[in-house]
Amino acid sequence: MSKQDFRTALGRARGLGSAHHGVNAFIIERGTSVALVPLCLWAVYAAIKVAPLGYESAVLLLRQPVNAILALLLVGVSFTHMRVGLKVVIEDYIETPLAKIAALMLNSAVCWLGWAVSSFAILWVAFVGGPVH
Repeated sequence: MSKQDFRTALGRARGLGSAHHGVNAFIIERGTSVALVPLCLWAVYAAIKVAPLGYESAVLLLRQPVNAILALLLVGVSFTHMRVGLKVVIEDYIETPLAKIAALMLNSAVCWLGWAVSSFAILWVAFVGGPVH
């Protein structure tokens, strides 16, 4: 039996079926959620460790390669999770095509910009060790 034998008559007439794009978003959302658990635990631990010691201690923390990499991973995974999750919400709840396209473009732009600025800041502190002058 072919796939078309299981469709209704209307479905066969329209030629519509599954778009098969929802699985990708589902897997990315779940994967980033799982990755965020240890990264957020590390971030909470690092914040508690650094908070009483001040700014210089935070700089020293990010100057250690392992901590800088974990911070970059936290930022990258967080913005990816936000972009994919909000994309699903926009696709589900905004009906006007022009508004949907604008919202999707704005969502991607804000997430990419946030990732780029955050990554730059982390790398700047890791390599230079201070604020941008």
